[in-house]
Amino acid sequence: MSSNNIPETGPKEHQYFEPPAEFKEKAHIKSNEEYADLYRQSIEDPDAFWSKMAREELTWFKKWDGTAQYKFTDSGVSWFKGGKLNVSYNCIDRHLGTFRKNKAAIIWESESGETRTLTYQELHRQVCRFANLLKKFGVAKGDRVAFYLPMIPELAVGLLACSRIGAVHSVVFGGFSANSLKDRLNGCQAKILVTSDGSFRAGRIIDLKKNADAAMEGSPSVKTCFVVRRTGISVDMRHGRDFYAEDELASGDISSDCEPEHLDAEDPLFILYTSGSTGKPKGLLHTTAGYLLYTSVTFKYIFDYREEDTYWCTADIGWITGHSYIVYGPLSCGATSLMFEGVPNYPSPARYWQIVEKHRVNIFYTAPTVIRALSREGEKWTKKMTSLR
Repeated sequence: MSSNNIPETGPKEHQYFEPPAEFKEKAHIKSNEEYADLYRQSIEDPDAFWSKMAREELTWFKKWDGTAQYKFTDSGVSWFKGGKLNVSYNCIDRHLGTFRKNKAAIIWESESGETRTLTYQELHRQVCRFANLLKKFGVAKGDRVAFYLPMIPELAVGLLACSRIGAVHSVVFGGFSANSLKDRLNGCQAKILVTSDGSFRAGRIIDLKKNADAAMEGSPSVKTCFVVRRTGISVDMRHGRDFYAEDELASGDISSDCEPEHLDAEDPLFILYTSGSTGKPKGLLHTTAGYLLYTSVTFKYIFDYREEDTYWCTADIGWITGHSYIVYGPLSCGATSLMFEGVPNYPSPARYWQIVEKHRVNIFYTAPTVIRALSREGEKWTKKMTSLR
């Protein structure tokens, strides 16, 4: 409890809630004291701390020369310079030689209740094929590939395919307008756009391809558009520019093997734009090793992920939370990550809790806004949940 002189009836600045003994026994960090010691190490000797984490949590093709280099006067902060690794390899390949090969990597739940499960082996095959498709259409290391997709497995596959060959991905939230998409395509000078015919949202169909067509009219850098069939609606397909992704992937010359590029620790991984609510959207560049290590370590320790868990982050991959805690952090740790296409209150306020029970979710990560909105519906919807830790 807080040591501050605050009346018992008022809010507490610091409150400690001891977890059950069984929880503590299995936890990665078993006490507040253990956490404080870990934190102290990171502050007193950050090089030693992060070097240890990098060795334990990531697989490297070549060890780094220096852990962290700071030069704030010259916008220079680099991590693990000289080191070589690949994000896709860390998120998929290194698990294939273990029991995780046949473990669910991604469980997808659609708005209508349709489900798909990709094991790590199946994810590897799909990522390699998509990476080879990108290479077939001229994508090379450093080229930008934009994604304007709903929350479907193809989005995660596309991101990992880019990281496999050193292409830089830029995801645009599927709820953004054609003009917002155009600004972001021009900002990152995307060579390829991956979109879908449409998306489902609260029972309605959103015509994503129509928005994409309008955006590409003002985005001369985009030479190719891959379209994923999602809703089945009829869309315009421009000859020589637009291709259905499934048709191209079914081509006999697309191999299921693609060697991961040995990338520098500071090579760019993705560009993600700010929302634009306070001015022109700004493209933020995230590089490879420091970002992957951060998401891996925070996922493991903050969510206390355990091998048998099913984990669900309700964010959209169009935002940084979705990048970090649906795709990169969980998969790097060999987790089972759930993706959901819909909204929390459709067709009823019970939707989230039904998914938790259906897939036996152990760890549930969502936003305070969602909890506040759903709490107004009362506790009746949560009474049947038995799996959450």
